[in-house]
Amino acid sequence: MKEKKQNDISALLGYAGRYKGLMFLGLGLSGVAMVLGMAPYICIWLAIRDLVAVAPNWTEATGIARYGWMAFAFAFGGIVVYFAALMCTHLAAFRTASNIRKQGMAHLMKAPLGFFDSNASGLLRNRLDGAVADTETLLAHNLADIVGSLVMLIAMIVLMVVFDWRMGASCLLAAVISILAMFSMMGGKNAGLMAEYQEAQDVMSKAGTEYVRGIPVVKVFQQTVHSFKAFKQAIENYSDKAEHYQGDVCKVPQSVNLTFTEGAFIFLVPAVLLMMPKALASGEFAGFVTDFAFYAVFSAVISTALARVMFAASGTMLAQTAMGRINQVMNAPVMEVSDHPQTPKDNGIEFKDVSFTYEGAEQPALSHVSFRVEPGQTVALVGPSGGGKTTAASLIPRFWDVSEGQVLVGGVDVRQADPHALMDQVAFVFQNSRLFKASILDNVRAPRPDATREEVLAALAAAQCGDIIRKLPNGVDTVIGSGGTHLSGGEQQRVALARAILKNAPIVVLDEATAFADPENEVLIQKAFAELTRGRTVIMIAHRLSTVVNADGIVVLNEGKVAETGTHDELVRKGGLYSEMWADYNQAVTWKISAKEAM
Repeated sequence: MKEKKQNDISALLGYAGRYKGLMFLGLGLSGVAMVLGMAPYICIWLAIRDLVAVAPNWTEATGIARYGWMAFAFAFGGIVVYFAALMCTHLAAFRTASNIRKQGMAHLMKAPLGFFDSNASGLLRNRLDGAVADTETLLAHNLADIVGSLVMLIAMIVLMVVFDWRMGASCLLAAVISILAMFSMMGGKNAGLMAEYQEAQDVMSKAGTEYVRGIPVVKVFQQTVHSFKAFKQAIENYSDKAEHYQGDVCKVPQSVNLTFTEGAFIFLVPAVLLMMPKALASGEFAGFVTDFAFYAVFSAVISTALARVMFAASGTMLAQTAMGRINQVMNAPVMEVSDHPQTPKDNGIEFKDVSFTYEGAEQPALSHVSFRVEPGQTVALVGPSGGGKTTAASLIPRFWDVSEGQVLVGGVDVRQADPHALMDQVAFVFQNSRLFKASILDNVRAPRPDATREEVLAALAAAQCGDIIRKLPNGVDTVIGSGGTHLSGGEQQRVALARAILKNAPIVVLDEATAFADPENEVLIQKAFAELTRGRTVIMIAHRLSTVVNADGIVVLNEGKVAETGTHDELVRKGGLYSEMWADYNQAVTWKISAKEAM
């Protein structure tokens, strides 16, 4: 366990860069500050010793003022040094937190886009941003307190036995009980509870983000939060973890800890009563009283020292869990880049015996899939839900890399192509295209920031967005989501199509692009498709078979395998799976609710 803690803290300090030295300086100053903070108690003991020695002639104790000024100087010096220590640790902590965020974001930028499908943005944000905040607290405060507490404990043990080890041992008994109570809360079988607590928090954050995004659907169907079971269960699970740790695990040990540390003086009283007769008999009562006064005052420091230890230990546990969450981001898969990237010769696409399995899945999403799309052709991927259509399309721009086989663009394996050049080669429009909270102009300009206003307007016109622009208060400069300005699903799709048209990529991937469109919007989207796909290689995924009738070729995928290929007419004549789907589609299109059936 100690090895793991050391590794976690060492790994954390590794992000500090050139500020690591400042961190160690701060830790050293914290230890010095604790020693200076304890020196006034020595001065108090010296003052009491002189007063007892001359009692009742108090005026003969001439060193009292000197001891008072010394105590003040040590206390003030301890505050100044501790402030300097925290300045050092805070600067190092802020730089470390900044470096973790920067390195985390830089690493995520290298991850394949498919990684973000299985790792929600809310979860990643909580892992990176929330976890970094925990480590920031550890570096800025907890580590300094740990070092200071260790120095304080060592100094306490020395001071406790210097004057009278018996009184010292009775005071330290409270510390022993406190440490045992803290271990019962944070060690042994309870050591993993903090990790479980943080995991429950991650799940709740992810579910919360998904719930917020799904609020429009919840409102449409007039449902309460209870209808979103994942969010409700995540909240309840988090609540159960928190209540279990605070109530079942910490309640009794923390009560014992606070009782004995705050009342450490109670252990001193029996020891003094047992020792007093011997002190009276030996004639050393004055020294005995002096020692008792010192330990009576010093016993109050025990609760402060142990409180520091407890909070520092709690912070360390939290930071270790946070480091695990940060590592989950830092260990995200990285898209490998060829040392000698190749340039595609044309816009053709070919799948050669492609197989792909999602991480953690038992069955492959694609199994030995092979087909070819010639430059300028439009090929549709159709088939039952879960057949592998979207997975196949996502392998072209390297959202994922194949498990076996090859995906070729222009005769070049996509893994051997430059990722930036490949992304410039492909434009895609998804069924749930999202727009940024920015102006229409900036949304369309996203793939080409250097595009002129005239080019953006031309793309919007080609995407049949004229009616959208006319109804907006500020035209293309209207910010989506502000001032009650919102677009329907079909309107969002047309703006997304304008974005793809402006990108002017030679390969286009359309994934259920008409899924959320009403009939009026679908007509306009089809017109935009005609502009977008002209002269380009197109991969089209659709459940509405009417949209793929005129495709140059159709690939039917079922259970991750190619069931059949051909044109629409060829596949209908074959009488296979596509023919059955076409018959079902036509039946669904002509189906109506009659007045008699409605009764």
